Amino acid sequence: MRKIKRRIKIYIPDPKFNDILITRFVNHIMKNGKKSLAYKIFYNAMKKIDLIKKNEKKSSVEIWKESLKNVTPHVEVRSRRMGGSNIQIPVPISSSSKITKAMKLLVTCASIRNEKTMANKLAFEIWDAFNEQGESIKRKENIHKMAEANKAFSHFRF
Repeated sequence: MRKIKRRIKIYIPDPKFNDILITRFVNHIMKNGKKSLAYKIFYNAMKKIDLIKKNEKKSSVEIWKESLKNVTPHVEVRSRRMGGSNIQIPVPISSSSKITKAMKLLVTCASIRNEKTMANKLAFEIWDAFNEQGESIKRKENIHKMAEANKAFSHFRF
């Protein structure tokens, strides 16, 4: 069987910053179709980042993009059945999948945090990722460590 080509989604830029990446990120924040609430959470997180940054000259959106870049994994491991056992094979990730995985990492790690509101959780997680610390960076490094540990099986690629 041949793989079916996925249709590329067309995103409408967000109303405040006019950026397509923000719309994609808000879609990952969104639960039960409440997009306006997800936008409020994101914009409140951007305001909180403006309050957090001290001597940083970058805008809150630039800080968010930098933290997204810091969290993006470059390889992942996929299971493949060889003989009687499953082997973890490291595989490079496509550019669109990298962005999606980074967004999911940021949102899931933010939801785990202990702050009061989701906007605060998201703001502090973005700030930690910008400074290359926090749970999302640890998970990214864990993904890379697994790929490095299974580098011997890289010639079994799909």
